[in-house]
Amino acid sequence: MTRTAQGLRTRPAGALLSALALTLAATGCGPDTADGAAAVTKGPPAANRVEPLTGVPAPRLPATVRSADGKRVTVRAADRIVPLSGSLSEIVFTLGLGDRVAARDITATFAQAKRLPVVTRGHDVSAESVLSLEPDLVLAETTTGPAEAVEQIRDAGVPVLVVDPAKGLGDVGPRIGAVAAALGVPAAGERLTARSEQRIEAVRTAVPAHADRPRVAFLYLRGSASVYLIGGEDSGAGSLLQAAGAVDAGADSGLRKDFTAITTEALAKAAPDAILVMTKGLESVGGVDGLVRIPGVAQTPAGMARRVVSVEDGVLLNYGPRTDQVLKSLVTQLYGDAK
Repeated sequence: MTRTAQGLRTRPAGALLSALALTLAATGCGPDTADGAAAVTKGPPAANRVEPLTGVPAPRLPATVRSADGKRVTVRAADRIVPLSGSLSEIVFTLGLGDRVAARDITATFAQAKRLPVVTRGHDVSAESVLSLEPDLVLAETTTGPAEAVEQIRDAGVPVLVVDPAKGLGDVGPRIGAVAAALGVPAAGERLTARSEQRIEAVRTAVPAHADRPRVAFLYLRGSASVYLIGGEDSGAGSLLQAAGAVDAGADSGLRKDFTAITTEALAKAAPDAILVMTKGLESVGGVDGLVRIPGVAQTPAGMARRVVSVEDGVLLNYGPRTDQVLKSLVTQLYGDAK
């Protein structure tokens, strides 16, 4: 549906008063049963392939770097790399070193990683499974767990680089730089950071001019597990929404945590003009028809207009080399053909 940002602002002037760590593990999903009256706004999906840098030299090792958990890590070889998150896999592949990756987390959903065996599922790391791959380097995030499994991998003598998790657009460069330094290709990291940041900025500057900023609520949905959450200040979506010229409705309504259980009151206070969801989450509740049956959704301006923005689970909050594509999809879905 093509619309302007001003058209999104249809909520009444007197709009009323509204924790779970994100996991991207696959769940059973129902069909999208929304009819053609008004459904998910279809923007260009983020490409399901990464775009590797060309001309990346072989890693210059050993390299000693500081891990986000305070430890110094010396990497002596990088022939068998095991990233324990999809976003870290994406960085390695985009640096041009994907042929060195030995396994993937279930959240690494881009095409080039599909051939790899799944060794972890979200935050459920098996030290035995990782060690069986005889890795030279394991890449993890501070949220990777259980902590005992990470320490077991370290105790076996495998270098483990821990990277701070992605929370916003400002994390794109530091995360790329941290991985590139550990892999002995710091110059490639600088190139990829520059490319990524330039592409993000190009999308930001192309956001259509609009008189009023649309309010967008980020909902995390897993219907098969009866998980229905609204994102707040620490959900990770705020930076994207701001870059798209929108207001994070959950944070703006006073939600300070990452996620809060959806209630009619919370949604009424957020009063979103549009709802942002992950694709599989939307499918899991039965599409837009199922979404508006969640208590309180149908009474919001977004629910009444069935204005839903959908972005693929495996890329929405990665804040990495494909974030410009996520932002472009978000902008296109919010503003359509508006100039």
